[in-house]
Amino acid sequence: MPAWRRGLMTAAAIGLACTSLIAARQNAPQAVPSPDADAPDAPAVSISNGLVSAILYLPDPERGYYRATRFDWSGVIADLQAGGHSYFGRWFPTYDPRTHDAISGPVQEFVTGQGFEAAGPGDTFVKIGVGVLRKPAVAARGFATLDIVDGGTWSTRIQPDAVEFIHEVNDPASGYGYRYSKTVALLPGKTQMTLTHRLESTGVHAIDTEMYNHNFFVLDGQPSGPDVQVRVPFTLEAFNVRGDAVQVNGDRIDYLKPIETSVRMQLKGFSSSTADYDIRVENRKTGAGVRVTSDRPLSDMVFWSSPKAICPEAYIHVHAERDQPMTWTTTYDFYALPR
Repeated sequence: MPAWRRGLMTAAAIGLACTSLIAARQNAPQAVPSPDADAPDAPAVSISNGLVSAILYLPDPERGYYRATRFDWSGVIADLQAGGHSYFGRWFPTYDPRTHDAISGPVQEFVTGQGFEAAGPGDTFVKIGVGVLRKPAVAARGFATLDIVDGGTWSTRIQPDAVEFIHEVNDPASGYGYRYSKTVALLPGKTQMTLTHRLESTGVHAIDTEMYNHNFFVLDGQPSGPDVQVRVPFTLEAFNVRGDAVQVNGDRIDYLKPIETSVRMQLKGFSSSTADYDIRVENRKTGAGVRVTSDRPLSDMVFWSSPKAICPEAYIHVHAERDQPMTWTTTYDFYALPR
């Protein structure tokens, strides 16, 4: 082979290697400043698959963005961008890390405290994604932040396009313990995100609870109002309705006017098929759309909205025993509406 040709091939190989290295560096996960000026020290990391980019807060008992006792501390998304649109962000006016709803992104709550009913005042019970909590002497109203007796052990595995959160908790006093993992992943070549969960009991008792995803969508930073529509693949029936700013019309939830405080309603009409866990939220003004599906069927459904957040809350039943873990995946497809 002529020397000049070997030189060109070597140069091409070096150029390709440099290009790959640059791309790897661009897609590599990295610690980033907290995007919320009210929590400048909260640890955060960015991930990307080239089509979707996201900033996630990391659990931390001292500096974590969220340190209350309602929601699972893992997978809190501060910002997500896809196709020129944004989907999550801060929606509440006042920040306090120990306030139950000072949180953003598609976060989950495991509703039932494991061992709560059997516990006496001052005794302990377990809240999945939070840790071992102390039962108050007086029943708390709403979502009070309780004392955390033992926050368990958190660990994270960070990749360029995914973060795996692992939480291990053990409470011999109540007989409950678990090993829980949640992986937030941006799938290669797709404007798609998955939340993959695995929950296993490590205590004497099985884990049994309802879990819902609050979602907290903030599409392109726009207010909640008539530009927004929520759709499902079944005919909705609303009850226990609070507020008059939204209305159920067949398989849709329509906004009649901007939200001033909040609205809430419980919903039914879904079947036991996983096909009914199929929720679309769209902003027809900006063109942002997102579809949420799961490999588990709905067990309940609630809709809540504030002036900035749109929250179809989808519930599933969670049951996990020792050596018999439960796994489930929720998928988010981000898309743009045709102009």
